[in-house]
This record gives sequence, structure tokens and C-alpha cells, in this order.
Amino acid sequence: MAEMNKSMPPEIRAQVSAACTLLNRHLGDALLGVHLFGSAVDGGLKPFSDIDLLVTVGDRVPPSVRRSLMVDLLDVSAPPGSAGLRALEVTVLALPEVVPWRYAPRRELQFGEWLRADIGAGVIEGPVNDPDLAILLTKALRHSVALVGEGANGWFDEVPRADLVRTLLDTVAQWNGPDDWAGDECNIVLALARIWYTASTGGIASKDAAARWLLDGGEAASHRAVIEQARAAYLGQESDELARWPAEIAAFVAHARQAIERLCTAPR
Repeated sequence: MAEMNKSMPPEIRAQVSAACTLLNRHLGDALLGVHLFGSAVDGGLKPFSDIDLLVTVGDRVPPSVRRSLMVDLLDVSAPPGSAGLRALEVTVLALPEVVPWRYAPRRELQFGEWLRADIGAGVIEGPVNDPDLAILLTKALRHSVALVGEGANGWFDEVPRADLVRTLLDTVAQWNGPDDWAGDECNIVLALARIWYTASTGGIASKDAAARWLLDGGEAASHRAVIEQARAAYLGQESDELARWPAEIAAFVAHARQAIERLCTAPR
């Protein structure tokens, strides 16, 4: 861990170290690897960025361990924008469930600040087959730092493009009307920007970089104000006012979905 500290932003070293200590305490000999990925190692942390950790274990996680780990992670994480600690997003995978690769692989657990109230109330999500792991593993394979164990390329198979495209389509299909993005408009706009970038280029971009890419291109010119507002709010440059723009958000979502679906289904 000491060597890996050199590869992460200094301001999160203590928090990441505390998270790794907690993971080791709960998972013990089953713990095979911990990888830091996302903004911390690719594009730079922004004011509201999470710390993304991918955790690999040797077998399925027992319900009692899942519950105690989720509860204790509350102590080393904080809601986005808090002073001192950042929000953690911790995804735990059992290696036999993801290698060899299959779609959609099983996720043992995922901790995030959006679950804080549920965890506090004793509601703990069980394991699920999660198509989004195609995106997560692609990100970790391209840009990550090994905190425990070897690099991600030593653990995981490359995700086939067909499965990555399938995940992109499944993701955008969930956003059909205002109820699907109410209260989360900024994140949905930026998520669509990232998906659009991946569908177009095959690459993985940070939220602000994907928004910048859209702004620099011409396909979303008529939705420039929405994209600029979402990017500025994410960067902490402006307050998030997108909830006041329901018609504009709906128009952008529809336009982005159409563009993404066209790119994903085009012959290659």
C-alpha cells in the first residue's frame, strides 16, 4: 500500500488506506485484489467525485459478511461534497463469477452513498447479475491502480465490444420519462454524455471530458445549455439548476438516446 500511495492523489490516501484496512478485516484470506479506478486515476478528482474501488474475492461473500461490511463502510465514506471524506463507491466481485467473462456477471455487493439511508435502516442489497460490470471492468482494465494484488490485467478478461454495446443500450433504455431522472438530472445528463462518447469512440471518458467532447462536437448543439449547466455543476462552478428545465432535459435525453442507439446498432 505504501508504494501505491505514490499513484493516488495525496488528499485521499488516508481514506483509501482506511477502506483497505476495513476490507481486509472483513474479507480476510478471501481478499485477492483491490483496484482504485475512475476519476482518482483517470482525469482527476472533481469536487463531487466518488472514490471508486473494485474489490476481488476468491468466492461468494456470505450474507453476514456482506451486511457487516456495508455497515462499516458508512464510517469511511461521506455524502458527496462533505468536508474531510469523499463518497466511496465499492464494488465487490467473486473471481469465479467474472472469469472467464460471461454476460451478465454476478456482483457480490456494491456500496455507495445513495444506499446510506437503506443501510442505516438494515436494508442490504443481495448479489445481482449486473450488466453495468461490462463498463466498470472496461474502465478498470484501461486505467486503475492495484492497491492489493496484481494489476487488473492480471485478473480479468477483456470485455467483448458486443457486450459493452449491449450494456450501453440496456442503460439508456431505463430513461424513458421525467420520473426516471427527477432529482438526478445532472448525473443523467453526464451519464448520457459518457455513454455517447463510448458508443462513438469506443473509449471511456470522465464525466466532464465527455461533456466537453459533446460541446466541442456538433451533434448536440441544440442542447448546449443543458450540457454546459450539468458540466459546470459537476465541476462545482455553478449550482445545479437543471431540475428547473424539465422540457430541456427531456429533449436532451430523447436526442441522446436516439444518437446512442443509432451508433450502437450501426454495422461495423
